[in-house]
This record gives sequence, C-alpha cells and structure tokens, in this order.
Amino acid sequence: MNWSNFEFQNIEFLWLLILIPLLAIWYFFMRKKDTAVLSIPSIKGFKANSITSKLKPLLYLLRLLALAAIIIALARPRNVAVSKKTKSNRGIDIVMAIDVSASMLARDLKPNRLEALKKVAIDFIDRRPNDRIGIVVYAGESFTQTPITSDKGIVKRTISELKWGQLEGGTAIGMGLGSAVNRLKESTAKSKVIILLTDGVNNSGNIDPRTATVLAKELGIKTYTIGIGTNGMADFPWSRDPRTGKLQFRKQQVEIDEALLEEIAAETDGKYFRATDNTSLKEIYDEIDKLEKTKIEEFKYYNYQEKYRIFVFLALAFLLLEFILRNTIFKSFI
Repeated sequence: MNWSNFEFQNIEFLWLLILIPLLAIWYFFMRKKDTAVLSIPSIKGFKANSITSKLKPLLYLLRLLALAAIIIALARPRNVAVSKKTKSNRGIDIVMAIDVSASMLARDLKPNRLEALKKVAIDFIDRRPNDRIGIVVYAGESFTQTPITSDKGIVKRTISELKWGQLEGGTAIGMGLGSAVNRLKESTAKSKVIILLTDGVNNSGNIDPRTATVLAKELGIKTYTIGIGTNGMADFPWSRDPRTGKLQFRKQQVEIDEALLEEIAAETDGKYFRATDNTSLKEIYDEIDKLEKTKIEEFKYYNYQEKYRIFVFLALAFLLLEFILRNTIFKSFI
C-alpha cells in the first residue's frame, strides 16, 4: 500500500476508536460479575480446564477487534491516484525592440551594455516556454531580425549574434517601436507585449515615437520601456584607432530621454525601468517575467481504490471466530 496516497474520506469516525480502550477498562472491572461462581469442596476435577478458563477474555478481545474494524471501515480508508494534465492558452506574443547603436558599446555595464543585455535577454527567453517571441533591432533605422516565433533556439541565436554596425548611426526610437508594433498588429494572442530598450535620445528616423505609441495603444499592445546606462559619465566609443582599427573610448555624459520612455509606458499600460548596472538590468527582466505570466490551467483526475471492504471482512471474521469459540471451546464456561 502506498501510504503517501492513503486517506480517510470520513476521518471523523476515527474518534470512535476512543471507545476501544474504555470498553477494555470496563471489561477489566466487570469480568468477575460476568462469570458464574460455584462453591465446591474440591476443584480437582476442573484442573484440566484451568488454561481454557484463563483464555475466556479472548472472546471479548475479538469483539473489540471487530468493533475497531467496523469503525475504520466507516471512516472509508482509500488510496488516491492523482493524475495531472496542464493546459495553457496561446500564451503571450512578445517583441523585444533592441537598440544596437554605437552607444550600446559603452562600458558602464560589464563588459558593455550590449553584451550585458544579451546575457539577460537569453535568460529571460529561457523562462518563457509558452510564449512566442520576435526580435526587432534599431539604430538610425530599424528592421525585424527575427519574426515572432515559438522556436526559442532561433530567438536566442539571433540575440547572441547581435552586434554594433549592422545599421546606420543614430537612435530611432520611433522606428524601433513602430517596427515592433507592426510585428504584433496581426497577432491573435490574448496578450501582446513590447519590451523596448534604449540608451539614448530619439534623434533620427521618420516615425515619431508618440505616433508609434498611439498605434500600440489602439492595438492593445503593452509596452515596457527600459533606459540602460549609468547616472553620470560613462566610457563611450568615439573613434577607431587608424593603426589597429580598435575602438577608442572617452568619458561622456549619459543621456537618456526618460520622459519619453515613461510616456510610452504610461500610455500603453506598461512600465518604465532604468538599468544602471548589470544587476538592475537582470532585476528588470525578472520583474517583467513576473508581470507577464501565461495562464496555465491544471486539471487533476482522481482515481479512488476503496479499502473499507477488507475491514468489513475482518470484522465479520472476528465475530464469526468469537461465535465459534463461544459455542465450542468456551461453551461450558458461558
């Protein structure tokens, strides 16, 4: 018997088991009154049956055992086999709009903003098994790097291969948001989300960020915006060494249009976050992961194996044995 799956349906009946020791005590004090007393000058002729007379309490014990078995049977002992089946809805369609402008190489996050984002974003994707995810990249222009797909391997590979220099310079926040909205406009998912990340100010592109925000709002697309970059100065790339071709860095003031990002988030029922280091960036994606959960329904199926019958049979067996003994071995003493 698997005791971990064992239960009593009517467990309150087990309180009746308190009667068993009470009845045993009652019998202990009343047993002499239950036996007839015969005064004779000698018991020589009865010595052979002395052991049998001492076993007479066995009859009462059998009755108590039968009563205990009946009480347990009334409590309905049973084994419960539980099988589970989960069912999720279509999940959430998510588009991650990622800034890949040159400033994403700034080294205020380690080793730089873009590499720090890659690690956190891939971890985020691993925790979204029921969702479809797409990737939009933007700098001075934007394009869809990966359409919305349920193939997490493709999405993670896309993110791991992101690099600076794919697009012309600048930061076109409006175009990045517009491309993400365009990817989600035909989605039939119950929840549609954009995670827009940038480290700068909208300074290029032919789509106004507020126009893209209005479209997102009309289509019911929630937008979480993330401003990435420390407060104050940071090492930014500004030129290449003509001899080695390596990027050269210098200290510059970090500029993020937080007012715009807050407005985009507020208008679309999303939320604005500021990531000033690797830890806070991870915490932001952790929070978004908690805020946007796919609804999963769990169905449980119960299969009961009743065990009360064995206790009914035990009670009958105890009573039958008591009846047989009372009318055979112990007959002359009753």
